[in-house]
Amino acid sequence: MIVNGFHVPRRTRNVRRSRVGAVFAALAFLVPALASTPSRAESKVDDIEVHSLAGSYLAGRIAGGMRDSASAARFFSLALEADPDNLALLDRSFALSLVDGDFEHAMATAAHIVKLDPTHRVAQLALAVDALRGRQYAVAQRHLDQAGNGPLAELTVALLRAWSEAGLGDIEQALDTIASLSGPEWYEVFKPYHSGLVASVGGDENASGAYFEEAYSADTDAIRITQAWSRHLAKVGRTEEALEVLAKFESVVPNHPLINAARADIEAGRVPAPIVKTAQEGAAEVLYGIGSALGSENGEEYAAVYLRLGLYLAPLKPLATLSLADYYEKVGDSPKAIDVYASIPEGSPLRANANIHRALNLDDLDRTDEAIAVLDEVIVAHPEDVEAIIALGNILRGRERFSEAADVYTRAIDRIGAAEPRDWALFYFRGMCYERAQRWPLAELDLQKALELNPEQPHVLNYLGYSWVDQGLHLDDALDMISRAVELRPNDGYIVDSLGWAYYRLGRYEDAVRELERAVELKSEDPIINDHLGDAYWKVGRKREATFQWSHARDLDPEPDDLAKILEKLESGLVEKPDRAAIELRRNDG
Repeated sequence: MIVNGFHVPRRTRNVRRSRVGAVFAALAFLVPALASTPSRAESKVDDIEVHSLAGSYLAGRIAGGMRDSASAARFFSLALEADPDNLALLDRSFALSLVDGDFEHAMATAAHIVKLDPTHRVAQLALAVDALRGRQYAVAQRHLDQAGNGPLAELTVALLRAWSEAGLGDIEQALDTIASLSGPEWYEVFKPYHSGLVASVGGDENASGAYFEEAYSADTDAIRITQAWSRHLAKVGRTEEALEVLAKFESVVPNHPLINAARADIEAGRVPAPIVKTAQEGAAEVLYGIGSALGSENGEEYAAVYLRLGLYLAPLKPLATLSLADYYEKVGDSPKAIDVYASIPEGSPLRANANIHRALNLDDLDRTDEAIAVLDEVIVAHPEDVEAIIALGNILRGRERFSEAADVYTRAIDRIGAAEPRDWALFYFRGMCYERAQRWPLAELDLQKALELNPEQPHVLNYLGYSWVDQGLHLDDALDMISRAVELRPNDGYIVDSLGWAYYRLGRYEDAVRELERAVELKSEDPIINDHLGDAYWKVGRKREATFQWSHARDLDPEPDDLAKILEKLESGLVEKPDRAAIELRRNDG
């Protein structure tokens, strides 16, 4: 169970949902990043009427920057009608059509591009894939000859050439092609893995087993290699060793549905299905492996191109589909991510995890009732799936339905049995919900349990420490905890804000100003941090600066309740009230 992506800056901050890390580990192959990406899209491009080359081009640029690939492709296609041989327009139209899955247009554009520029490596690669799909292996090889240089291109070309040779029935030549490939260290995982797949397709299980063992020795955490090696071990009767290989992977990535399915097959005396059966599936595996690695290294658009080409060859490969959906999530295209997740077949072991992510994206679009319905279906169909329960809790928490969320997290905690260190977030989230639902004794127990499981977790240190300060409890320990959280996350403006606000609550106003000024430097756009600094300035007599900070906080779109308090301070100044925490501190000091 992996829970990540959350951020709780301080105890009263409204927290949007936290993603459940769907355990879709891909081949752990390190490939240099090839492309940078613009910021996440906040909206889609509306239907815009354009009547000129410049207008269509600019609309396409805007749509591309907003990651609306379908609109961008449409606008670039319109621009091309006015200037059909413009290579820059052709390049963008081709890439965007591929990313959007419009293969007919993409392949036609690729053919046009290579007539104008035979060295265009991605267009040549796409045409090679198109030829492989049609079993035109010699044609594929001619396109591969023009698919470019450099470590990534050379790896891609060599492996696809090997699979084209395998498609022609020349297994020995395919293996020689892979063996002759030389390059960076990360080649040394791809080479034995694909050699093993080629040998298996050629019927030589002894050779494939030796290759898979070599690949597994190079990377024990790659799911595809784990699947291939454990399958071979099961096929040759080494069942216990196969199960040990799966168990080792599960110690790193628990409860992965593909590993669960493989274990169920092996324990039942069945041999799991081979990863690839044809040259087309083998070539798709090349593109999936590289594409998923590119995605993990922030080369998102190239990753999407590789993944789309892989799915063009083998449309029913669920891991590639999930990686593509993850691309759409990264660029903020929740509608497209939802569609791609929904395309995972019902019978796939990954369908439940796809539905979890589909629900999270539905919630992103404020379709929360639909999201909850999807998760309820997953939980009914897979009552043992703790991730679905956690996802439901996260959605309810993000929607500030704290009592409901706490009850859901309780269901998840009951399912996991004895808590392990990795389970700290469950207690943290439930404790947060209890605190927001004003059930502090239960919240305190959960936050302390989270720290017992993960003593150096800065968010928990921050949340519990701040809560104690706010209530005038355990003040020395609380301040130590928040200070430690700042040491662990010195550039987290929210946690620095917690330290400054704790000093404020304790009456240490000069210390508060120092920390809150730093928090504002780190998170200048946060209205509450600016409001806090205004309060601290007022307390040390810097009233003009206080008014400036409150005015700035007002302009940063605070929550309605916070805005009302800020407006009151701008009207009347900070009304002096006894500070409970400061009184308690003085009492503790005698």
